[in-house]
Parts: sequence; structure tokens; C-alpha cells
Amino acid sequence: MTVQRFAISLDAELARQVRKAAAGEPTSTWLADAARSKLRAQGLLEVVHDWEATHGEITLAELQAAERRQRPAKKRR
Repeated sequence: MTVQRFAISLDAELARQVRKAAAGEPTSTWLADAARSKLRAQGLLEVVHDWEATHGEITLAELQAAERRQRPAKKRR
């Protein structure tokens, strides 16, 4: 795997929180995982927006139904 270095700046409080959240793992690894999560979320939003462009906006009732279907799966974990 090719690695590229980034120089980033964070405000002091955010930097403290990131170091604490990394909890001993390399901060760069933690930040890379956070970036992957953000990119995955953006990709999911694109899918939702594409679906809504074809089928119309997802309703509150549809969101609630999806949430109800997910509850049993969450309890199994």
C-alpha cells in the first residue's frame, strides 16, 4: 500500500479529543478510519438522493418503518 503524508491543523480541543478517542492506536490510523467512515456516509447519502430523485422523498413513515425493522437486528449484536 502506498502511503501519502498529510499535514493537517486542528484546533487544540479537537486535537485533544482525537488523541483521547484514538486510545493508544496511532492517531493517523484513527483519522484514516474516521475519513473512511465519512466517505462511506457520503456515498450512502448519494444513493439516497439518487433513489429520491426517482421515487420521491423518503417519508417519515418510511423512515420509522425501516427503524422498526432494524431493532431486532440491533438487539442480536
